[in-house]
Amino acid sequence: MDLGLRGRRAVVTGASSGLGLGTAKALAADGASVVMIARSQERLDIARDGLGENVHTLVGDVSEIEQVPELMAKAAELLGGIDILVANAGGPPAGNFDTTDISAYLPALNLNLLSTVAMCKAVVDDMCNRSWGRVIAITSVTVRQPNPNLILSNTARAGLTGFLKTLAGEVAYRGVTVNSLQPGLHRTARLVGLYENPDEMAINIPARALGDPDDFGRVAAFLCSTSARFITGAAIPVDGGAYSGLQ
Repeated sequence: MDLGLRGRRAVVTGASSGLGLGTAKALAADGASVVMIARSQERLDIARDGLGENVHTLVGDVSEIEQVPELMAKAAELLGGIDILVANAGGPPAGNFDTTDISAYLPALNLNLLSTVAMCKAVVDDMCNRSWGRVIAITSVTVRQPNPNLILSNTARAGLTGFLKTLAGEVAYRGVTVNSLQPGLHRTARLVGLYENPDEMAINIPARALGDPDDFGRVAAFLCSTSARFITGAAIPVDGGAYSGLQ
């Protein structure tokens, strides 16, 4: 299936591993030019290997909100503009209400909420002026079904979901779609860091398997496609059926 992405220009953050890397790979495979952003040049170099000459890297930390406008400007310079933004970041530390100090909330909000707001501020107006754009944020299925030991992530990503829904309604008529993908348990470094035996978690998933980041990336690439022009304001679980609610 031709997604109509050849020649499109994409920025993917948190792209050196996991779901971000899977998304960058899928976009590049479908013909987009991609800038991969992460905090480590060494990890970016390893991740970029074999992805082709239209894939570039930038080192940056999107949780440092004041860096975001310059970082997006550098990405736009490399690409000649930005048509697609995939906002992705690792999660904040685990913890519940009792174990999480109030001082931990602002860094979590910067990482998983305000960084995406700042990136949208930097790129969405240009997308609107060109009458074409795609914004995707990678959040978590815990936005729908909170994990009691991930209170910081639950809080920040729920706020981001509200922001994205609002933005989607404002820019849809200008050819820009705004959606989020809500991953469940995928085989990523974060999962390995949170659980001693991550494969055992698959017993709680109806699909009886952990997700593959490359499969996830192809779902994200479809949302960026020309065929997905009528999907906006959506928050889509990609979780093997783990979320059991009706909405």
